[in-house]
Amino acid sequence: MFEQPANKTELSELGEFGLIRHLTSGIILKNKESKVGVGDDAAVLNFENKDVLISTDMLLEGVHFDLTYTPLKHLGYKAVVVNLSDICAMNGIPKQVTVGIACSNRFPVEALEQLYEGMMLACSNYGVDLVGGDTTSSKAGLIISISVTGSCEPGQAALRSSAKKGDLIVVSGDLGGAYMGLQLLEREKAVFLDSPGAQPDLEGFDYILERQLKPEARLDVIDFLRENDIRPGAMIDISDGLSSELLHISKASGLGCKLYEDKIPIDQSTYDLAREFGLDPTVCALSGGEDYELLFTVSQNDYDKLKNSVLLTIIGHMTDESEGCVMIDKSGGVHDLKAQGWKSF
Repeated sequence: MFEQPANKTELSELGEFGLIRHLTSGIILKNKESKVGVGDDAAVLNFENKDVLISTDMLLEGVHFDLTYTPLKHLGYKAVVVNLSDICAMNGIPKQVTVGIACSNRFPVEALEQLYEGMMLACSNYGVDLVGGDTTSSKAGLIISISVTGSCEPGQAALRSSAKKGDLIVVSGDLGGAYMGLQLLEREKAVFLDSPGAQPDLEGFDYILERQLKPEARLDVIDFLRENDIRPGAMIDISDGLSSELLHISKASGLGCKLYEDKIPIDQSTYDLAREFGLDPTVCALSGGEDYELLFTVSQNDYDKLKNSVLLTIIGHMTDESEGCVMIDKSGGVHDLKAQGWKSF
């Protein structure tokens, strides 16, 4: 039984990443196959001249998703994809997943069939095998836990700690769309709860809704980097917002960074909807999260290889730690970057 200590520390005092550091600071890797443990998007293991990547993630009803507006097929697809994204964020190729599900008896078999249909579609689209899992009952809603394995060539895993001063900061795709998709869904949910007969007004927002309900892992970016012989330095996927992720890279690498607001890629539909909601599109990109785009650094020597890519945008560069982590706004003003994205506790 848990004994109550005299002085209690609330989980919110540490936050998700502070809690992880606190609980895992004493871990010592004992097996020679264990190359990288806690601290990156996936662990790195080495077997027979191949680095194996392993990651796991949980999605909880009421915390990570709302079944009021999330179709189960979409949820199954997203649950797999966000895990595959962690392997991509290590410069790896995802290979297998295992799925754990806990649910109550309010879910009939047909509901779980829809969930698995989405999972299998994601596996098919990315050439990934679903190789096992577990199911059990739950008294706290639907819980999904997925583990994923992948691989990369020895020494090619992109760690958050591998950025170098002067490296270019690069991001794939566009940002802020997933957050605006969530705001749209929450608005329509509020309208429905107030007027149960009301029909949702979602016409014309297909792209933004897909960014929230059906994100994609950027395996195409990993393929592009390999085809063009570009070795990423540090890399991370944008699940908690651009600002938070860039600060993770900076802290792990012992560097500062300079981000340029006018370089941040924001889709026009995201921009317009943010303005309609009275929100700053840049703030949505910096702090919204769930875009699952790849954020990484590369040597300036690779500039010519990626400058014309339609997949990627150069948004800044890494600096000396003493210069801090800042964003230069469109008027030339300098602002400290702050981690204001998703908080688990």
